[in-house]
Amino acid sequence: MFDGISGTYDVLNRLLSVGTDVVWRRKTIDTLAPESGEHILDLATGTGDLGLEVAGRDPDVVVTGADISTGMLRRGWRKSRDRSARMSFLAGDAECLPFASGTFDALTIGFGIRNVAELDLGLSEMVRVLKPGGRAAILEFSQPRNVFMRTPYLFYFRNVLPNIGRLVSRDSTAYRYLYESVMQFPEGEVFCSRMREAGFRDVTRQPLSFGIATIYAGCT
Repeated sequence: MFDGISGTYDVLNRLLSVGTDVVWRRKTIDTLAPESGEHILDLATGTGDLGLEVAGRDPDVVVTGADISTGMLRRGWRKSRDRSARMSFLAGDAECLPFASGTFDALTIGFGIRNVAELDLGLSEMVRVLKPGGRAAILEFSQPRNVFMRTPYLFYFRNVLPNIGRLVSRDSTAYRYLYESVMQFPEGEVFCSRMREAGFRDVTRQPLSFGIATIYAGCT
């Protein structure tokens, strides 16, 4: 599904969020607070937006982007080459990461955790590949609680977004799936509890843009 929209993914992200996704990613990196010399995993990297932003902040930070979609990875690799970024890309399933335990100092995942079918397994894998004291910052869509924000938000997600996606990418399936996956995701304090059960400590959450998205953070 994601291979099919890889060519228009970045354009649609900017268009559909009116550029707000860029601000959210930057806030996620601020929350992670990468340090010089660290090795950071950008899981479900897609076309590499989040990982490339991390790599661009400090040339001494090494970023590895992993994703299950080879189409997205190819797109991300081309972007990294154009920017001369210190970021590598490889295929990897979040439920069975191809890394030794304790490999990374920190990890990010932007708009990808809701796509992990076995959520608890995916969270446990994140804990496994992080070093003791490692940090995670997870950016994901959520549902606004304010009724004046929630009603137009849900209408846009359910009715407008799939049609725009179909016009630009000629594939509305992924954007219908986006709405469905956001509705089914165990957001908020429920997700924080799942993080703790997987082994994360000091778990926090930070709603963004009236609750349209949330940054979840924790350490091992």
